[in-house]
Amino acid sequence: MKYFLLAFSLLQLNHMMGQCNAENITIYRDSYGVPHIQAKTDQEVSYGLAWAHAEDDFKTIQNTFLPSKRLMGMYSGKEGVIMDYLVALLRCREIAKEHYSDLSPEVLEVISGYVEGINAYAKSHPDEVLVKNSFPMTVMDYLTGYNLVIHFFSDTGNILREILSNQIKTVEESSSEMHKNTIGSNAFAFSRKIMEHDKTVLNVNTHQPLEGPFSWYEAHVVSEEGWNMLGGLFPGSPFPMIGTNEQLGWTHTYNYPDLIDVYQLEINPKNKNQYLLDGKWVEFEKSSVKLRMKTKLGIKLKVKRKLLWSVFGPVLENKKGHFAFYSNALENISSIDQWYHMGKATSWIEFEAALKMMAIPRFNVMYADRKDSIFFMSIARIQKRPKGGAIHNDIMMGDNSDVISLGFHDYEDLPKLMNPGHGYLFNTNNSPYNCAHSEDNPDEKEHESFQFGFREKENNRSARFMSLIENKAQLSMDEFFEIKYDIQYPEDIWTPSGASAIFDLDDLTYPEYSNLIHYIKNWNHRADTFNVGAAQWAIYYGNYLNLKNKGYDNGVHIKKALKKTQKHLLKYYGRIDIELRDYQRHQRGTKELAVPGLKDMIAAMTSVPYKKGRAKPVHGESYIMIAQYDDDGVEIESVLPYGNSRRADGPHYTDQMEMYARQERKKMTLNMEEIIEKALKSYHPK
Repeated sequence: MKYFLLAFSLLQLNHMMGQCNAENITIYRDSYGVPHIQAKTDQEVSYGLAWAHAEDDFKTIQNTFLPSKRLMGMYSGKEGVIMDYLVALLRCREIAKEHYSDLSPEVLEVISGYVEGINAYAKSHPDEVLVKNSFPMTVMDYLTGYNLVIHFFSDTGNILREILSNQIKTVEESSSEMHKNTIGSNAFAFSRKIMEHDKTVLNVNTHQPLEGPFSWYEAHVVSEEGWNMLGGLFPGSPFPMIGTNEQLGWTHTYNYPDLIDVYQLEINPKNKNQYLLDGKWVEFEKSSVKLRMKTKLGIKLKVKRKLLWSVFGPVLENKKGHFAFYSNALENISSIDQWYHMGKATSWIEFEAALKMMAIPRFNVMYADRKDSIFFMSIARIQKRPKGGAIHNDIMMGDNSDVISLGFHDYEDLPKLMNPGHGYLFNTNNSPYNCAHSEDNPDEKEHESFQFGFREKENNRSARFMSLIENKAQLSMDEFFEIKYDIQYPEDIWTPSGASAIFDLDDLTYPEYSNLIHYIKNWNHRADTFNVGAAQWAIYYGNYLNLKNKGYDNGVHIKKALKKTQKHLLKYYGRIDIELRDYQRHQRGTKELAVPGLKDMIAAMTSVPYKKGRAKPVHGESYIMIAQYDDDGVEIESVLPYGNSRRADGPHYTDQMEMYARQERKKMTLNMEEIIEKALKSYHPK
């Protein structure tokens, strides 16, 4: 019966496909190239969004979905074939088929419109198609690729990396050591109680990669079915995932609950195809996958890999043994439905109803609306672990079915706070139990028994935010922006690696590096572009982290990091006292600008080596939106790190860089009359 329903649903979906008329869809491009897509139905709008986004970044969209057809290896070789393998290992297509019926008819129509739009673009631009026979895409191809993406929001990538690199701890080696967190974001919501100008303010400020498949694209979707939302989305998304509509807005920050259960299996010494479960030897579910890849010489190779599956989930073998793991993404494609309904909500009641779907794999939610409600929640699909189940990714022995988790925690279980008495909410990836004034915070004791496994209590950004907001009963917008764009570390810089011990060093501890130590020790902890000390700290800290796993004691680490830092400065600059603008350069194409900020500051910049001894920001301040709500509507400002297009030959490749570097924003609106009046270009997607 189940497969009959699936077949019937697919027939219904095929009927929906091909129902969009491009003449009914209009794309308006504003002066920054942001597409404002208007149509009668949501399905037609998503068609237009697919077309507009493909005009700006068709290559990255294809990279998102090539693995769903096992064609990534034919495009990017060895690295790509790994993605194709993961689609098979994680059973992404099977999960898409099994859970297809979980999706609402409305979101299926939106997805079908998107797929139809991207297929139409590929057909009209065959020279831009990366791999032959990768189009047309089907809705099932889309959902397969989407399921793979959700795995990377659910910590599957981290576990795969640990197992395949033999770094996973066995049961004997396991400890409660917490995984180090590197992904950041900020979110603030201020009610009219604290804002001098009597408006509710939302700071949308995720810290994502500045380029690539998880970098933001800005778009505005408008339909006669009640859709009017502006916000950010990743390549391949059929609508914005964060942003604002006419009544309310929200953003996300990364949270760190324990989302993965890992099991060490005992293998039958007489039959390697069996594992011990409940006192019996049980056969693995065995299959294989045929993969294709293209080498650098253009030679096409075929590879066959075996696949193992257990009652706990997929199985991988390394030098330490066999390990299985379970992730919520192994039975979830419904998060796309939840995000869609969050964007369509026009009131807190409707928004909360969408949150209660509990399909989003992880993320803190920061919300604000025109009724002056502000809300924070740390949402995730967290397993209800049986008594004695491990958290913090400790390894469990997979020899007993009693350790399998029992469903997921409900909306009511998770930490949340609405309309706190002091009028503000914040999150910088720190503890969900510190999201407001100390007198307003949720009580962590209420959740002690739930085994959520939240990691990282506080960080430099949370400490700095608390010091800036402390004792403020009122905020002006100028003060709001001073907080939002703050580029100052707290007095005591938090470095879990131990790198900050240098601040306690005597200048003459290592006489050959005394000048360098002096600059770092006397640095004012700011990261203005003209600052002396910021670059020295950044280079030293990077060198220290690169040495941290090499078995030295901390004193040796510091000395070696100082040696590398001084050598770097003298080699590339001929002196030690450089300013941050000499070292950190925001670059794309031929444009290069100085930009403020360092890792784990409120206005964060994480940089990597670039050229000639310089560094280039690659992560941090990404899509920024400031939304101000009152009874009359919403005022919106936004900015992207480069521009809204990845077409190097187009006008919107770098046209937001100056604003971004100066910590400024562009005015945006949801008013279509104003948009149409000022649009530089309007057209139908054909």
